[in-house]
Amino acid sequence: MEVVIDRPEVLAALAADAVEAAIRRAPDAVLGLATGSSPLAVYDELARRHAEGLSFARARAFLLDEYVGLPPGHPEGYRTVIERDVVARLDLPSAAVLGPDGSAEDLAAACADYERAIAEAGGVDVQILGIGTDGHVAFNEPGSSLASRTRIKTLTEQTRRDNARFFGGDIDAVPRHVLTQGLGTISAARHLVLVATGRHKAEAVHQLVEGPVSAMWPASVLQMHPHVTVLVDPAAAGRLQLAAYFRETWAAKPAWQAL
Repeated sequence: MEVVIDRPEVLAALAADAVEAAIRRAPDAVLGLATGSSPLAVYDELARRHAEGLSFARARAFLLDEYVGLPPGHPEGYRTVIERDVVARLDLPSAAVLGPDGSAEDLAAACADYERAIAEAGGVDVQILGIGTDGHVAFNEPGSSLASRTRIKTLTEQTRRDNARFFGGDIDAVPRHVLTQGLGTISAARHLVLVATGRHKAEAVHQLVEGPVSAMWPASVLQMHPHVTVLVDPAAAGRLQLAAYFRETWAAKPAWQAL
C-alpha cells in the first residue's frame, strides 16, 4: 500500500495519472468509477486531459453501486450522477458504462448478472474509491464480509445522514437499500486508487492504513491487496502514526516507479 499525503489538487492529478496510464497502455482499459464527493476533482482533471486529447472512446467502465428503488433518471441515482459528472464530459460511450440495476424485479439475479459482466470484461484495471466516515468502501458497511460479492445491502443511519446532503438535507429521501460491489469484487481490480480529504475522514483513513484488518472497518481489507494507492490530504492524514514515514517514502520514490 502506497500512501501519498498532499494537497487535494495534487491528489486529483495523481489519481488521473493512474487512469491515464491505464488508457495509454490499453485504450480499451476497464475503469471502475465511484460517486460521492471524493472523486469529483479526479473527474475534473480527466475532463481537462480529455480536452487536451486524451481519448476514452474505447474504454469501458463499471459503477461501484446503485440505490434500490429510485426511478430511472432520478438526479441522485448513481447512473445519472456518472452520466453527468463523467460520461457527458468525456468521449466515453454511455453504452460502455454499466452499473448494478437497482430497479430490477429480481435483485439477486441482477447482482449475479453484474458480477458476470465484470468478469466477462476481463476485470477492472483501475478502480477509483472513496471512503466513508465509518470506513465503508462502496456501500460495504461495517460488518460486511471481506470476501463479499455484489449484493443488496441496508445502509446504516450514519451513511444515510452523510448522504442526505445530496437529497436536499432530507434523510428520509435517502433510500435504505443499495446494490453494491462486494469487498471481494473490489479487491479483484488490478489497481485500487482511494482518495480521501478532510478531517472527518481521518479516523477511517487511520483504520484503513494502520488498523487491523477487520469487518468493523471494511476498507481495511485493502491492506491485503497487492496494488493500492491511498491519496489523502493533511487533514485526512491527521491520525496516521506513520505520516512522517509516508512523506519520506514519497519524497524518495524512484523517478522510474509509477503509482
